[in-house]
Amino acid sequence: MVTKKSLLFAALAFAACSSDPLTDIAGSSTPDPVTVAAQKIVNTSENAVPGSLLIYFDDEAVGQIENSTAAAVATRSAATRAGIESVDEVLDGLAVSSLRRVFPCDPRHEERTRAAGLHKWYIVEFDADADLDAAARKLAAVAEVERLQFDTKVQRSHDFKATPLKTAAVAPSAAAVFNDPQLSKQWHYINNGNKTIAQTSRVGADINVEEAWKLTGGDNRVVVAIVDEGVKYTHPDLAANMWTNPGETSNGQDSDGNGYVDDLHGWNFATNGPISWDKPNADPQKSDSGHGTHVAGTVAAVNNNGVGVCGVAGGTGKNDGVKLMSCQVFSGDSSVSGSTSVTAQAFYYAANNGASIAQCSFGYSTAFASDDYYKRYYSLELNAITYFINAKNCDAIDGGLVIFAAGNESDTKAHYPGAYYEYISVTAFGPDYLPAYYTNYGPGCNIAAPGGDYKISEDKQSSMVLSTLPSELYSGNDYGYMNGTSMACPHVSGVAALGLSYALQLGKSFTLDEFKAMLLTSVNDIDQYFDGTKDGNNLSIFRQKMGTGSVDAYQLLMQVEGTPCLRAKVGTRQLLSLTNYFGGGAANLTYLEVKMTDEEKAKVGITENPTISYGKLRIQCNKPGVARITITAVSGGPELGGSATGGQTVTKEFAVIARATTNTNGGWL
Repeated sequence: MVTKKSLLFAALAFAACSSDPLTDIAGSSTPDPVTVAAQKIVNTSENAVPGSLLIYFDDEAVGQIENSTAAAVATRSAATRAGIESVDEVLDGLAVSSLRRVFPCDPRHEERTRAAGLHKWYIVEFDADADLDAAARKLAAVAEVERLQFDTKVQRSHDFKATPLKTAAVAPSAAAVFNDPQLSKQWHYINNGNKTIAQTSRVGADINVEEAWKLTGGDNRVVVAIVDEGVKYTHPDLAANMWTNPGETSNGQDSDGNGYVDDLHGWNFATNGPISWDKPNADPQKSDSGHGTHVAGTVAAVNNNGVGVCGVAGGTGKNDGVKLMSCQVFSGDSSVSGSTSVTAQAFYYAANNGASIAQCSFGYSTAFASDDYYKRYYSLELNAITYFINAKNCDAIDGGLVIFAAGNESDTKAHYPGAYYEYISVTAFGPDYLPAYYTNYGPGCNIAAPGGDYKISEDKQSSMVLSTLPSELYSGNDYGYMNGTSMACPHVSGVAALGLSYALQLGKSFTLDEFKAMLLTSVNDIDQYFDGTKDGNNLSIFRQKMGTGSVDAYQLLMQVEGTPCLRAKVGTRQLLSLTNYFGGGAANLTYLEVKMTDEEKAKVGITENPTISYGKLRIQCNKPGVARITITAVSGGPELGGSATGGQTVTKEFAVIARATTNTNGGWL
């Protein structure tokens, strides 16, 4: 007997084969059920997790499903029924093994979860050999289903290769800001043009963090979520900076009631279990590589502890580094390692447990045409990241920063999710200050940072990024090199963490948009190096496509502080305009004093005292660095009072940023 329902399913099958579910179907103002159901399926099954679908139920259905699943939980069994006849009829035919909320109930945040609509997302699991498209069509035909999404796999933004550190530690010089023995090999923090790193190494091809560390090394009230492989939280150079869940106890129970058992330093969302970092596999795509541990070390390896390497925001050796939360989305050979549902849960957890920065080195292999395309394809992930962005977990900022690697495909645009307009996407350069051989560039790319480039060093490692590794995977070695935009990304996350730390130190607070604007304009222009060729590519193709410029930690701290920056090119006597700081009439003011201590002059190699000429600062810096200068002018008269009608003094302090290049466009490309 042919029923109406079977006819509907047959029609849906035809519709799925003959039309694009992401394209609205033109027709009458009252579309038929087949059209409505087909349009509920928001993406395709390409590269999807088998035996799994993501369902967004309507308001009325959710209440019934919650009652049904609660009853199953009470009997300590997996829920397999929704308690709604039309839904359960389909579930019965799929031999469902589990029906559960994507985002577990955390009573502390349930009100906010429901306000965001996240409680309406469910994941249904069934036989992995079942026809995924057919299952999606059947569920989409149910009236209570508002939309349905395939659980697409994501990929790691790296090549799965690490080179363990083999050379002996070098004793830090007396002038070194910290005593970590491998700091001298971390050119990405302090690049002095060392030719042992690479023959083409350029002075200043770094994040300009040395002077920034003298202002702040970090603040443990800032939490950075590492959305990646698991972080080795016992690592000797990471343990002291790991986030620890204050409500959790290692007792085999969910002590704080957030839905996770013994989540002391984070959670493994790929396996729904404890964090792991040492699962090898013959297939690199299914093996742990130490990537999460490496990224975490760049953000906040413990500084000034006499051990290993430094982290951008790893503190000053006084337990003041930012905290690292391991939100694991890739785990060895886990069959669901790195998927939309897994990453969404990680963002939800990070938001609920105090993170204010999400460091993300992953993306989709599928190219998306636009932000709207991404929004429709991956609404679950978008909802979860928006939830994170709206979380206020740090007194220095009113929302969460989301920072992604741009991708390593040498593509002419950033890959999603990083390309989305609300997220920061990071491109990569090497110690030569030139785009790395792998980096994506173009639309969606927001800012550049050191990612390393093994091709330009003789030993094929020194020009990569040095950080922490899990010794279990590398014959007892705790440190090693990697390169990729996923190495560039944590530099920006670390700089952002330093900025928030300094804001906390100064008692300042910014909106999310204000802080992002400061971060993206705290840069040095690298475009003027893009002449000639590299790796057979004409470097001119990268101009105005690597983002606003290369991230500069010291400039960000100056913006947080409110101290304006004067950018000077090394080795050139120049006139720097003061119009932006003393107003349009700067040339007509009387300048009383240009003050700079001998110590500050030495920092940037000044041998001739700076002066004022027609409202501009005449200065020559002979070496890269940063220094403070104070300029005093008279406003309202040619001179101060006494025998004349007095004007009023205006004194401003500036930070002079001396680099090999200058920004001719104020930081915007």
